[in-house]
Amino acid sequence: MAESTAAIAKGTGPDNDRIAPVRSAMSGDEGIDFAVIELLFFAYRDFTSDPDQILAQYGFGRAHHRVVHFVNRRPGLTVAELLDVLKITKQSLARVLKQLIDTGHIVQVQGPRDRRQRELYPTAKGRALSLALATPQSRRIAKALEGENPGDRAAVERFLRNMVNPELRAQIGKAAPRGAGDTGAGNSGAGDS
Repeated sequence: MAESTAAIAKGTGPDNDRIAPVRSAMSGDEGIDFAVIELLFFAYRDFTSDPDQILAQYGFGRAHHRVVHFVNRRPGLTVAELLDVLKITKQSLARVLKQLIDTGHIVQVQGPRDRRQRELYPTAKGRALSLALATPQSRRIAKALEGENPGDRAAVERFLRNMVNPELRAQIGKAAPRGAGDTGAGNSGAGDS
């Protein structure tokens, strides 16, 4: 069944199958949990809507949001580590990172052991943006969990963690890189805007 569905989706099935309208809704009879899939689509749409409005004021998009988030959560993160977390190409990151550096939201610091390595730190401006983006999301989460049992939050966290590929779960809640709490390089440029 999966092979024939994939063949039709790729357009390699018979011509009449590819162009004939299918008038029935997918119901779950295919063994697919459409209800949860749809809830995830709608939840993601609304979860990102408030930050999207803030980002638009800067001419930024969701890629900028992800970079600002992880650099703020893990100051000192290297470019290579960020690429690994985001699962994007170096070319995709380069444009976004350049904009965030040029606008004074992030600074790059040469690695202490390897001069080719670049560590990323938020500036005060980058920290403020990250908090502005996270605040409405945090409010939305709190409202969604309002009135629920304390164990419900744990169930939600467990569900979301289990949605992440097992080999990548180590990235969740990963501690900040070494030296992130230092008063040295981590604060360089913090007052620059």
